[in-house]
Amino acid sequence: MKALCDARTKAVAANIRRTREIRNYTQDYLAAKLSISQNAYSKIELGYSNITLNRLLCIADILEIDVAELLSIDHSNQLRKAAV
Repeated sequence: MKALCDARTKAVAANIRRTREIRNYTQDYLAAKLSISQNAYSKIELGYSNITLNRLLCIADILEIDVAELLSIDHSNQLRKAAV
């Protein structure tokens, strides 16, 4: 069970990173918007930090994306379609 949760956490972290990159935002930009250090933000994208629901919602707002899309395992396919 823990392995499945860890895999899902990594998938969400990867979705956040991909969305940030598609928007051409830097880690520094998101970190500043979240009032955290770039290092702390980097740990979010790497899946090293457990984040609160509030932080996830803030990230989704900054990235201008629905939080459900960040939680989606199919997220990368959705983003590719939107970018075309």
